[in-house]
Amino acid sequence: MSLSIGDAIPLFALPDTSDQVHRVDGGAHGKSASVVVFTCNHCPYAIAWHDRLLDVAQDYKPREVRFYAICSNDGARYPRDSFAAMKQRVQADGGWPVPYLRDEAQDVAHAFGAERTPEVFVFDAEDRLAYHGAPDGSSDDPSQNAQWLRDALDDLLAGGPVSRPETKPVGCSIKWKE
Repeated sequence: MSLSIGDAIPLFALPDTSDQVHRVDGGAHGKSASVVVFTCNHCPYAIAWHDRLLDVAQDYKPREVRFYAICSNDGARYPRDSFAAMKQRVQADGGWPVPYLRDEAQDVAHAFGAERTPEVFVFDAEDRLAYHGAPDGSSDDPSQNAQWLRDALDDLLAGGPVSRPETKPVGCSIKWKE
């Protein structure tokens, strides 16, 4: 079952592609919002939205928004989503402006109730879910520029509620371990 609007961010500690552990531990983080995106290396939807999501991370970094990309897919059955493949992708791209985290046990995906790649969760400054869904209305239209995600962040940063708190996540299913 997925998180509901207003739910607290699930706590986690996961390694990134540089083997640095990133923690969401409920402590004061001094950020105005947090974005967690479940993604992967092989899904055509995740690939289509990839640059738009990284652009959002880059654009909102000065506004104190923390951003995490998490791959929870079974890397044994889907080698393109293995930790080694994740590391190779980030290195081949010359680095990412966000940590790309490995959820090997799939516990974090289960805690969020994530089902798709990509699937976006936006949390307010108090770490309460404020938006859940797709980055924008079409993976095929780069001009949409992750507008639903940007609108949610703009609403939060303006001090108000998110005007569209939920949309339907669209993408490949998370590849669960058997």
